[in-house]
Amino acid sequence: MSLRRLWCLHVAGLRWLAHVCVLVAIAPARLAAAELMLPAEAEALSQRDTALGVYQLPTGPERADEVPSQAFEGRISRRTWRLPPAGSALEVLVPLRAQLVEQGYEVHLDCAARDCGGFDFRFGIEVVPAPDMMVDISTYHFLSASRGDEAVSLLASPAGGVTFLQIITVQPPEAAAAVTVSKPAALPAVPGPSLVDLAKTLEVRGHVVLTDLEFESGSTRLQEGAFPSLRALAAFLGDNPQYRLLLVGHTDTVGSLQQNIGISERRAQAVKDYLTQRLEADGSRIDVAGAGFLAPIASNLTTEGRLANRRVEAVLLTE
Repeated sequence: MSLRRLWCLHVAGLRWLAHVCVLVAIAPARLAAAELMLPAEAEALSQRDTALGVYQLPTGPERADEVPSQAFEGRISRRTWRLPPAGSALEVLVPLRAQLVEQGYEVHLDCAARDCGGFDFRFGIEVVPAPDMMVDISTYHFLSASRGDEAVSLLASPAGGVTFLQIITVQPPEAAAAVTVSKPAALPAVPGPSLVDLAKTLEVRGHVVLTDLEFESGSTRLQEGAFPSLRALAAFLGDNPQYRLLLVGHTDTVGSLQQNIGISERRAQAVKDYLTQRLEADGSRIDVAGAGFLAPIASNLTTEGRLANRRVEAVLLTE
């Protein structure tokens, strides 16, 4: 019998099998590899393997400049994918979390950006370098789990108009195979950010980062794209006449402050033009401003940090 079969029978109520399951669990060579199914649209970006190493699996949110972790030794695999934009990073991880739990993994940490520790957590854990993995400091979601001597961590983040997914796995050296990731023949596209999610974020936090927008360094031209966040923003304005919006542009630190303030304001204006000209939003209720590089959400010392900082945020105002 496979490990999954034993576990399922135990859950079904055959208590005499509990001891058998424990015996299987402490024999790493006999553990069946985890099987994770990704959406058909997932595009593999990179794979980095270490034949024998130690991975510090994060087990708690960042506290006092330290991320609690547990060491797992074995074969380490680091893989990344690019997926269609999702309403949130959590939407990507929920089905993967369910698959891991079904296969007997214990979840240690399951948190969103701010709850994980935000910037400090992101830079306190292992992340595959850009451009294979991009992380928006304000919207990522992280999950870690283990089963016996096996460990898995998942990191998902919308960035640059798509969603990036990183999976790091550790298998005992004697295990038959690393975690298997497969895709179905076809799945519907992952939906963009919903009006409900955007409205809730605006009303609870007072602002939202429009993560599916993308600007090249030094450019004020909005790249071509479907921009679900802007469609949701236009709908929000139409449904809530009591509110106004301030679009605030931000930049990386390439160039002077004066130059970047001008660039960031023009980026915000480009977003307003898209909302008013293409989506017919009420321009009289949309203001623009530029903050330059005065409010970074990531380090400007890295490529991914500079990409995250080149952004436009929507700030909620009342009439």
